[in-house]
Amino acid sequence: MRPPGRIAVLAGALGLLAACSGGSTSGSGGSGSGGGLPRPAHVVVVVLENQAADAVLGNPSAPYLNQLARTGAQFTDSTAITHPSQPNYLDLFAGSDQGVTDDSCPHSFGSDNLATELAAKGLGFTGYAENLPADRSSCAAGEYARKHVPWLDFSNVPAGDSAPFTAFPTDFNRLPTVSWVIPNLCDDAHDCPLSTADGWLRTHLDPYVQWARQHDSLLITTFDENDGSPGNRIATFFDGGPVRIGSYGEPIDHFTVLRTVEDMYGLGHAGAAADAAPVRDVWN
Repeated sequence: MRPPGRIAVLAGALGLLAACSGGSTSGSGGSGSGGGLPRPAHVVVVVLENQAADAVLGNPSAPYLNQLARTGAQFTDSTAITHPSQPNYLDLFAGSDQGVTDDSCPHSFGSDNLATELAAKGLGFTGYAENLPADRSSCAAGEYARKHVPWLDFSNVPAGDSAPFTAFPTDFNRLPTVSWVIPNLCDDAHDCPLSTADGWLRTHLDPYVQWARQHDSLLITTFDENDGSPGNRIATFFDGGPVRIGSYGEPIDHFTVLRTVEDMYGLGHAGAAADAAPVRDVWN
């Protein structure tokens, strides 16, 4: 029998390569923005407060949050790390609670975090906090609470990386690579009903969501923790241009979300994010 020609051998090799690269989309992550992860033009992370997933999903008082669930990637097994609030914010920002187990203030840390990792790659970060005091050092001021603003606890995050929410641009091309948005204690559902947070999100972030769908950008909506009920399950949604709409059942937590953002941009891995797998199966 005649040996196969070079074209046939090449075709067979390419077929084998395709088969080897077409495995599970939810394996452990690499260190770059490849491997099934997009590299969004912009990512905005917004964190709300103290709601169990079951209190959000299907709740008629939260129509906008449920719209985000329907039009994005909804995670049905998303959990916070611990209680109370502050350690979860630190976990999501730096992969570690830095030994903090309560809502005490102030703190000062020097470990790696999302902002320093972005800076090391020449990429931008800004944290936008509603009602941020001018001195940026107060632990509380009216409806503002520093315990929900983790970047202020890190001495290696420049002061210029922090801004009041009034500085959030209306020209979304001016956003840095990654932004955090922290509503005040009323607008995040900590002190006010969930309907208040829902309306705030629609008013202030829906314009970005609509833009993101057309401009390869992403909104991550999550909660710091649940209401103290067993399991610490929370609602988490990804919305935007890179997202494949659907409901996804893999277990995720704050470390997963941090690792996903890190791997999108080929960053290092802060704290426990090094041992987490990024979300791979929700992307177009």
